[in-house]
This record gives sequence, C-alpha cells and structure tokens, in this order.
Amino acid sequence: MQPLRGILLMISAVSLFLVMSAFIKEAGRIPAGEAVFFRSAASLPVVIVWLVWLGNFPAGLRTANWKGHAVRGIAGSCAMGLGFAGLRYLPLPEVTAIRFATPILIVLFAALILGERLRLIRLSAVLVGLVGVMVVMWPRLSLEGGEGALFGAIVTLGSATLAALAQIFVKSMSARENTAAIVFYFTLTAATLSLFTVPFGWVMPQGIEWVWLIGAGVIGGIGQILLTSSYRFADAGVLAPFTYVSMIWAIIVGYFWFNEVPTVPMLLGAALVIAAGVAIVLRERQLGLRTAAERKVRAKGIQ
Repeated sequence: MQPLRGILLMISAVSLFLVMSAFIKEAGRIPAGEAVFFRSAASLPVVIVWLVWLGNFPAGLRTANWKGHAVRGIAGSCAMGLGFAGLRYLPLPEVTAIRFATPILIVLFAALILGERLRLIRLSAVLVGLVGVMVVMWPRLSLEGGEGALFGAIVTLGSATLAALAQIFVKSMSARENTAAIVFYFTLTAATLSLFTVPFGWVMPQGIEWVWLIGAGVIGGIGQILLTSSYRFADAGVLAPFTYVSMIWAIIVGYFWFNEVPTVPMLLGAALVIAAGVAIVLRERQLGLRTAAERKVRAKGIQ
C-alpha cells in the first residue's frame, strides 16, 4: 500500500468533483436532467479509455447481475439529477455541506438493509451528523431565502439519501462484480435514463454553456477514475477524512466565483457533519484493526 499516493488521488478526485459542480452551477439555465446527460455522456469516452488502458475492456465488463447494475444506476442517476437541481437554488458550499450527509446515511442504511450492527458510537455519530444537516437546512426550512431555497434544500437532501442507497448497492455488489463494470454501467445507465427527461423541457446550450457541460462530463469522468484508483493505494478508512477537503474548496469557489458568503448555520452544521463522519471512519478503522488482530490470533492457534 502507498497511502500518500492514495490520499493525493482522493484529494484530486474530490477537488475535480467540486469543479464539476461549479461548472454545472454556472450552466444553471440547463435543466438538471439534461445536465446529467452531458455529465454522463461526456465522461463515457474517458471511462472507456481508462478501462482499455487497464486491460479491462471489454473483458472486465462481463456481468450476470444486470438487475443490481440497474438498481444502482437508477439510484445513482436520480441522486445526480437531484444534486444538480439543488445547485440552481442554493449556494455551492451549502449544497456540499448537505451532501456530506451521504456517509452518515450509509451507516444507517447498512444497518437497515445489510443487517450490519449499529453500535453505540456509530449510532451517536449518525445522530450528531443528522443534527448537523438540520442545522444547515434550518434557515431554508423556515423559508429564509424563499420557497426556491426550501426546494433546493429538500432535493439536495434527497440527493444525499439516494447517493447513500447507491453506495449500499455498490457495497453489496463489490464482492462479485468488477469495479470496472460498476463504473461503466453506472455511467451508461445515467446517460440513458437522462434521455427520459427530454419531454420536460431540454434547451439548446448556447456558447460557453457547451464548455461548462462537456467540461463537467470530462472532469467528472477523470474524477471518477482518480477516486477509484485511490482505493488501490490506501484503505477506505485512511482516505475517507480527506473527502471533506471539498468543503474548503466549496467555500473558496463559492466566494470568488459565485459571490456566495458562507453563513454561520452552514459552517456550524458542516462542522458537526464532518466531525460525525470522521468519528465513524475512525471507529470503523479501529474495529477493522481489531478484527484483523483476532483473525491473526486464530490463525496462529490453528497452526
């Protein structure tokens, strides 16, 4: 393992995802479904080139679990679309803070769907994280900023929820499915499903909007590759805290690009969510080390 390399890849990935979100926000006139199409279709060639380079195309795309890919693709595509919709109504840092609920909700869904044990520390962290999300959303729930901002907060939370479900599906598939297949079929499914939103009012991109949309797809594809590659060099528990670097970038980009000033509730709520997420990661790492040590002891006893 090369943890430093993995950390650098993770930081690069989340930074690119933040830039991708900024591009989508800049192209705010474009409907969310259409933005999903460009994000997915433009990243598909990038993903294919990566798979060819790895030697996983087309052999690595074989699968017998079409239903699993479909369910994961639907959840992930809807999460992406709702996230893009939220960018039209809320500041970039606020969207980023609310979407930090995803790793918190993954723990909750893992207990409900996969039957994983929800121990006291993890349960406490989940509760703190959810409180943090409510702190971020509270001004919107009280209609500060209008009904548009309330709608943006709701769809962004929906995006975080569906993204957590998508990750649960990935987790259940990862033991039997090639990572290359999971990445490829999600991208293909998102591009296909987005076409069903055409009747709801797609518009022809104008001028620089083409750059924002295609650029978002290419950058998103590269970010996905870097994210996937990071796990080859470091454990998930080591990498997870560095995903929160995106909050720093969101504040900087939001301020200098969109003139968005972070509010006190947003910063306080984001801090609670991040603290909860880090606590979960550290606890999972501790449990993982304990399990590995117990296995080693049992192995010695058998010898």
